[in-house]
Amino acid sequence: MSSDRSPALAAGAGATPHSATFAVVFSLSFCHLLNDLMQSMLPAIYPVLKDAHRLDFGQIGLITFAFQCTASLFQPIVGMVTDRRPMPYSLAAGMASTLVGLLLLSRASDYLSILLAACLVGLGSAVFHPEASRVARLASGGRHGLAQSLFQVGGNAGSAIGPLLAALIVVPNGQGSVAWFSLAAFIGMSVLIAIGNWYARNRRAPRAQGTVPTTSLSAQLGDPRVSLALGVLVTLIFSKTFYSASLTSYYTFYLMGRFGIDVEAAQIALFVFLASAPLGALFGGWLGDRIGRLPIIWISVLGALPFSLALPHVGLEATIVLAFVIGLIMSSSFSAILVYAQDLLPGRVGLVAGVFFGFSFGLGGIGAAALGELADRTSLDTVYAICAFLPAIGLLTILLPKGTAQA
Repeated sequence: MSSDRSPALAAGAGATPHSATFAVVFSLSFCHLLNDLMQSMLPAIYPVLKDAHRLDFGQIGLITFAFQCTASLFQPIVGMVTDRRPMPYSLAAGMASTLVGLLLLSRASDYLSILLAACLVGLGSAVFHPEASRVARLASGGRHGLAQSLFQVGGNAGSAIGPLLAALIVVPNGQGSVAWFSLAAFIGMSVLIAIGNWYARNRRAPRAQGTVPTTSLSAQLGDPRVSLALGVLVTLIFSKTFYSASLTSYYTFYLMGRFGIDVEAAQIALFVFLASAPLGALFGGWLGDRIGRLPIIWISVLGALPFSLALPHVGLEATIVLAFVIGLIMSSSFSAILVYAQDLLPGRVGLVAGVFFGFSFGLGGIGAAALGELADRTSLDTVYAICAFLPAIGLLTILLPKGTAQA
């Protein structure tokens, strides 16, 4: 493939970084931790909900579908709107929606109420992620990969801590104890209001700061190399999120069913798997700024294949170790994929963040629902045997252009 760059592909290569405000990035990462900690309470208490409301795996999958598809549908819309008109205080509003969803979840007495609570939590994600990603990029000082990875580390850490807290607090005390986590929302909203004040003071007009593109979206997507690259990136997100959905939603059930451990031990094993994500994201973002996005994408997506193929055939201890290694490898590329896509579409930071976070949530929801139905019809062993081959989709990385900035 030619190394000549199209205007879109060359964007960002000569950008002059402003001084980094990493206190803002770390604050966003902390709020991302709180936000995703609260959101992770939903899948973490699936065993509690399943027993209390007599749900089957298909209904469990639909809860994830409601949460993640709400997020996926609204995130690109929020990103597109805020590309034109940034909304500094929408961050706090997004967390408020998550708060309401959690309170409803703690009191839900029927399946429809659980689905509504899941949708409110998903709406909180849709509002929070695109604008938070934009603020992280604004405060990055040009170190976009590091800033996005730090932001992502907070979310991954929150997703890992949530199941552990669920095992320690929600499982022993029941569904109503979910309401205790509303304190995290109030803390996060306070910090996000302060971040909104900083953003309102420091942002310039969108055109002045170069965030309004000089060409239309249709013209940008009309570049065949850009369209091909975006299609490949979305497909890679599909392989990662579908496989992650199999572990996030059903890993505890798989461990309990195959190895006979109790729910608390299974939640701790889930925490071990989820704890790999912040480590992988931090390392991937840092390394991506140094060796380029493309090598990180190669390593992350395809590198997990040997371990995913081995996982369905080993014992309990090896399963926990392999799941950790898979999570570490697969999580290292999300920041690289996101920044790669933002370089492809200059001026569409919010839209790109919304689309890729949205695809991540939406595909994860579809995957959870589909895999739940497959588990009901066959078994969770079958689910993991099939999902083991998903990382092979990473071979499509060979189609990505090599002429992008930082690729």
